[in-house]
Amino acid sequence: MRAGAHGAYLRLTGTTFEDWIIAMSASLRPRPGAPTGSAVEPPGHLPVLPRHLTVGVIGAGRVGAVLGAALTAAGHRVVAAAGVSAASTARIARLLPDARRRSVLAVARAATDLLLVAVPDDALTAVVTGLAESGVLRAGQVVAHTSGAYGLGVLAPAVEVGARPLALHPAMTFTGTPDDLDRLPGVSYGVTAPPELRTLATRLVADLDGVPEWIDEADRSLYHAALAHGANHLVTLVNEAADRLRDAGVDEPARVLAPLLRAALENALRLGDDALTGPVSRGDAGTVQRHLERLTATAPDSVGAYLALARRTADRAIAAGRLRPVDAESLLGVLGGATNREAVA
Repeated sequence: MRAGAHGAYLRLTGTTFEDWIIAMSASLRPRPGAPTGSAVEPPGHLPVLPRHLTVGVIGAGRVGAVLGAALTAAGHRVVAAAGVSAASTARIARLLPDARRRSVLAVARAATDLLLVAVPDDALTAVVTGLAESGVLRAGQVVAHTSGAYGLGVLAPAVEVGARPLALHPAMTFTGTPDDLDRLPGVSYGVTAPPELRTLATRLVADLDGVPEWIDEADRSLYHAALAHGANHLVTLVNEAADRLRDAGVDEPARVLAPLLRAALENALRLGDDALTGPVSRGDAGTVQRHLERLTATAPDSVGAYLALARRTADRAIAAGRLRPVDAESLLGVLGGATNREAVA
C-alpha cells in the first residue's frame, strides 16, 4: 500500500469516527494467490443481482449504520458490519441488530451482492485499495461508497478485480440514531454510476425513499463543495450568531434565532436572491460600519467572516437588482476599507 494510503489511516488516530480503520491497516495485505485483474470474468458473464440484496457495511458510523438500517427496512439483508469503537459497536447493536459485527475483510466476503463502504473521505482510497489487494472482492459484487467528494475513480482498484462501482451520497446530515430514519424520505442522493448500474442505483435510492441526482464524475467535487458550503457553513454561521447574541446579553439565543432563521431559509429556497433583506441589501453603510466596529471590539475573530459574507451578499444583491450600484458605493467603501484594515492587522 502506498505511503499516502498509510497516511490516510494515521490521520484518523484519536478520532471518534471509525477508529477500526487504524486497526485494520495491518491486516490489509495481499494474500498469496489472490485473484488479479486478469482472472476477472468479462462484464457479459457477471451475475444478475437478486431483488433483495445481501449487504455488508464497512464503517458503522453515522451514515453507514443508518443507511444499513434503511436497506434492512426495505427488505435487503444486512448480514455483517465492521466497527470496533464503542460508538460503532453501539450503533451496530441499535440499528443493525441482525448483522454480525465482523472484521473488515469478513464483511467484504459476506457482502455477496452489495458492499457499502461508509468511511471518511481521507481513508476511502486506502480502504478500497486494501480490500482489492486482499482478494476478498469478487466479480459482479457491487462496491458502493457514500462519499460526496469522490466518484467512481476511487473505486478503480475494486473494478480491477471485477467488482462493480457505485457512488451513492445522501445529501443529509446524520446523527447516527434511529431518528435519522425519519429524515430519509425525500432525501436526494448524489449518484455516479456506470451505465449498467443506473437501474440498480435507481432502485436502491427508491428503496431508501430518496431521489437520485445524477452527478458526472468530473462534477463530484463541485457537488460536494456546494453541500458543504450550504450545510456545514450554515452550522458555523448559526453558532456565530448565537455567540454574538450571548455577548449582547441574550440568555436563549436559539429562541430568538429559530423563527428568524427558519423563515430566512424557507424564503431563500423559495425566492432565491429575492429573499435578501437587511442592511447590506438596502445599502445601509452606516449600520454595517457600526456592526464592524462593535464586532472588532467584542469578537474580532468574527470580523473576517462577516466581511466576506457581507461583500458576497452585496455582489448578489447588485446582480439581482435588489441593490442599485449608486446606493452600494458607500457600503462597498465601508467593506473595502474594513477589509484593507484587517489585512494590515
